Amino acid sequence: MIEAMRDIGYSLESAVADIIDNSITARASAVDVRFGWHDAGAWIGIIDDGEGMSPSVLKEAMRPGTRNPLESRSKDDLGRFGLGLKTASFSQCRRLTVLTRHDGIESAARWDLDYVAETDKWTLQRPAAAELALMPCFNELGPQGTLVMWENIDRLEFDGRDERGHQQLNEQMAEVREHVARIFHRFIGGERGYAKLAMRLNMADIPAFDPFNERSAATQVLQEERVVTKAGDVRLQAYVLPHHSKVTQAEYQRLAGTEGYLRNQGFYVYRNRRLIVWGTWFRLAPQEELTKLARVKVDIPNTQDASWAIDVRKSRARPPAAVRARMKQIVERIRSSAKRPYTHRGTPVSAGPTAAVWQRRAFNDAVRYEVNPEHPLVADLRADLDSDSRTRLDAVLRMVGEAFPAAIFFSDYATNPRALEPATCDVGALVTLARLIAAANPGIDQKGLTELLRDIEPFAAWPKELDKVARDAL
Repeated sequence: MIEAMRDIGYSLESAVADIIDNSITARASAVDVRFGWHDAGAWIGIIDDGEGMSPSVLKEAMRPGTRNPLESRSKDDLGRFGLGLKTASFSQCRRLTVLTRHDGIESAARWDLDYVAETDKWTLQRPAAAELALMPCFNELGPQGTLVMWENIDRLEFDGRDERGHQQLNEQMAEVREHVARIFHRFIGGERGYAKLAMRLNMADIPAFDPFNERSAATQVLQEERVVTKAGDVRLQAYVLPHHSKVTQAEYQRLAGTEGYLRNQGFYVYRNRRLIVWGTWFRLAPQEELTKLARVKVDIPNTQDASWAIDVRKSRARPPAAVRARMKQIVERIRSSAKRPYTHRGTPVSAGPTAAVWQRRAFNDAVRYEVNPEHPLVADLRADLDSDSRTRLDAVLRMVGEAFPAAIFFSDYATNPRALEPATCDVGALVTLARLIAAANPGIDQKGLTELLRDIEPFAAWPKELDKVARDAL
C-alpha cells in the first residue's frame, strides 16, 4: 500500500507545502525548509517550532489514514485526510524520519520503505539517539517542535552528485521557494487578528508573494460578496491590479509571476487562508487579455471540504452548484471592472469626441484597424490633392492599415508592455502639424486653435503643451 501511496501525484513543491500545513496546524511561529547533500544523496528537512507531539500522538501521526475526512476539525486545521505527512513524504523519498519534542519529551519514528520491502513487515522503526544525532539538522530542532526529514530521495532527477547535481537541486528548491511564498503568503505577510509566520529556506527569509498587491494604492478593491451555505459562508473579494503605467517595472513583473498575467487571472481559492487553486475562472468565462488584471480571492472554511471536492494534495477544488451560480452572476461585473484600465485609457481631456488617427472597424466576426480618412490632417491633405493623387494617397493609407503588425504588437504588449517605447512629446512636430490645422481654419485665434487641438490626435495626448503649440503655430 505504501508503494501505491507514492503515486498520488505530488510535485516536490506541493509535497513540501503539505508538510508545512502540519507545522501551521501545530501553531508554529517559524518554519525552516532545509536541504543539502550527504553520503546517501540529497536530503530535505522541514523544521518548525510548533507544539510538537507526544510519543503516542507521533505513533498515530505515522499511521496512514489517521482521521476520517468527514470528522469535525478545528476551524484552523489545515489537514484533510490524515494522509499528508505520509503521502507527501513518500512521493519524494524512501525514508521518512520524524523527530519531535513536546513537554520536554523527545520521540522519533521512521518509515524506511527499503526496510519494509526487505523484511516484508510493516515495521515502524524507532531510531536510537546515537543514530538521530548523525541526521542532518538534528541540532537545529529547538526544545519544542518537529523535524520532518526526507532521505533516500529518489523522485528527483540529478545528473550525478557533482556540482551539476547540486545545481539541479538548487533550481528545484528555488521553485519550492516560489510556491511556498504564494501558497502561504497570507501567513507570511500577516493579517489582522493573526500572528505572522516566519518562513525560511536554508535560513534565508521567504517573503510573501501577494497576488492581489493589496497594499498598493493603485490596486482597485471591489465590494466583497458573501454566499451563505449550510456548510459555512463563502467570501469573494475582487481586485483589479494596477495598469503597468501605475507601478514600477519591477513591481509589474513581480505581480505577473513566472506564468504571466494571462495565466494568473481568475479565482484564487483559500481554505483557512491557505491557497488551494488559482488562475482559473472555473469555466465561467474565458481568460482574455483585457481581463488579465482581474483576480478574485475566495475564502472557504474547512467545513466545506466535501462540497468543494478538496483532494488529498490540497491542490484541486471545484465550487459547489450554489456557489457556482452566484459566482457566475458576479463574474462579468468583476471582469468589466478589470477591462477599464485598458478600454478607458486615452479618454480625451475635452468632453467631446476626439478625432483619432486610427479607427476600429468591426463587421460580422472580423475586426480591422485602419487610418481614419476623416482625421482633420488627413482630410485637409486629401482636399489639396487632385483626383489621381488622392487615389494614390488612399491606397497608401489602406496599405499602412492592412500592414499593421497586430500579432507582433499583441505579443510584445502582452509579454512586457513597459518595454514598448512610450510616445514622446515632439513640440516641433506638433507645431508643424498645428500649422496645417490653422491654415485650414482662417482667422482662428490662439484660444480657438488650442481648443480645437484638444480634440485631435496626437495633440490630445499633450494637453499641457497645447498653449505653446498654438502660439508657435500662429
